Amino acid sequence: MSGISDSRTGELWRSAAFAALLLRSHLEVTGAPLCPSHWSSDQEAARWLYTSAPFGLLAHNTDDDAKFVYANKVAQSCFGYDWKQFDSMPSRLSAAPGRQTDRDSFVRSVRDKGFATGYRGLRRARDGAEFWIEDVTMWDLVDASGARHGQAAVFRSWSEHREG
Repeated sequence: MSGISDSRTGELWRSAAFAALLLRSHLEVTGAPLCPSHWSSDQEAARWLYTSAPFGLLAHNTDDDAKFVYANKVAQSCFGYDWKQFDSMPSRLSAAPGRQTDRDSFVRSVRDKGFATGYRGLRRARDGAEFWIEDVTMWDLVDASGARHGQAAVFRSWSEHREG
């Protein structure tokens, strides 16, 4: 899985190896499967995670200013970016400037513990509208040799943010 941390990701959305990293690392660090494992191949899992999963799934690399390397269709729809716009966008831009402290605190807690769950936070779509991501679990992407490749987050629900 080399290359995710230090180069453009191109087409990780179709990568069987990346799907295996997402699924295996989630199971290993949280003790729970990310989703039911009923696929005949990692390639089938990659396709399902990207196109059909009923949750948002994002990943960023290990750069100092971490960049998104993965966003499934649900995440793209919620944030209003397509794959090319998401790919290599700094992940900090997913939250409005005034919401960075909350986001950064959550990311740090994951870095310190390997994963965190139960998070709810406001995020910013491309058009500037804010929305809630809820029931969020974020975990470190660690391969079988122990190398850290970044972090991934799954949000199982989302809702409109209403002022007042």
